[in-house]
Amino acid sequence: MLKAITVLKRKAGMEVEDFQRYWRTSHAEIVLRMANLKGYVQSHLILSGYSRGEPVHDGMAEVWYDDSAALKANAQSPEYAAVAADESNFMDSSATGLLLVDDHIIIDQPAPQGGVKCVEFLHRREGMAVEDFQAHWGGPHGAIAARIPGIERYVQSHPKLGGYRDGRQPVYDGAAITWWQSTEAMRAAADSAELAATRADEANFLRPGGNPTIITKEHIVLD
Repeated sequence: MLKAITVLKRKAGMEVEDFQRYWRTSHAEIVLRMANLKGYVQSHLILSGYSRGEPVHDGMAEVWYDDSAALKANAQSPEYAAVAADESNFMDSSATGLLLVDDHIIIDQPAPQGGVKCVEFLHRREGMAVEDFQAHWGGPHGAIAARIPGIERYVQSHPKLGGYRDGRQPVYDGAAITWWQSTEAMRAAADSAELAATRADEANFLRPGGNPTIITKEHIVLD
């Protein structure tokens, strides 16, 4: 199964509530006209996240396909052209990024109803081979992070290696996605020894200071 992640930024001057409403209704209806979709999820930045200033991203879209052939077939369809044409109604296309990824499930539990979804976008450490980065992230680091108290579900989205081998550098080297009962549960984990160990290990494979995080509410459009 192939997943396409799109990171979104609302167009300049658009109110957050209007952006979220349009994305969840009008745009979602257009996306659902495409063939070959196996799943479609929108993750909207929680409104309290804007109290800290303007975020790097206003949300993330995840779309699943059987394989790359299905994705390529969609990309050539008039339905996809309609999706792309509609994006200017609510998105800043210059601040949009795409990742084609494989999901690696670290904690395989259901996402909590009414919970929050934290997405950390990762850049690998300078000079580190992408194969080494993915091996450390998915292996030793995944095992350390899985011990953090309060995580209900944990998925790592690793970009396809083929893109790197073709000379394409994705906007991020991956997305670490965790689900929690609430923001309070996240705050409760902040002082844990397990989170401290997770942060300490990040120096082994992540670029310091360059990994934006958004806390979102998940909207399942197509399960």
